[in-house]
Amino acid sequence: MEVDIVSVNIKPLEDRVLVSPLEAEQTTASGLVIPDTAKEKPQEGLVVATGPGRFNEDGDERVPMDVAVGDKVIYSKYGGTEVKYAGEEYLLLSARDILAIVS
Repeated sequence: MEVDIVSVNIKPLEDRVLVSPLEAEQTTASGLVIPDTAKEKPQEGLVVATGPGRFNEDGDERVPMDVAVGDKVIYSKYGGTEVKYAGEEYLLLSARDILAIVS
């Protein structure tokens, strides 16, 4: 799978991550077509921007982010805030809402 990394003028703050949701599967494994009304929200996406990370409890240094731009991630179903920018839809998530990186 080839992935195009998009340049976005949105810079997340602290430990927030901007994700471009991937399209949900159109068919099941057995070949049945899923209508638009029955589709679930996608839970996979591509990281397009990350914040610098949150500060530790002492407030003197930043905790590094676990994800980087270009990572394909799985995130919690109802986490984040939907954002529309320049005709594209994104999801702004806290790093804690990201469950896994897909390799």
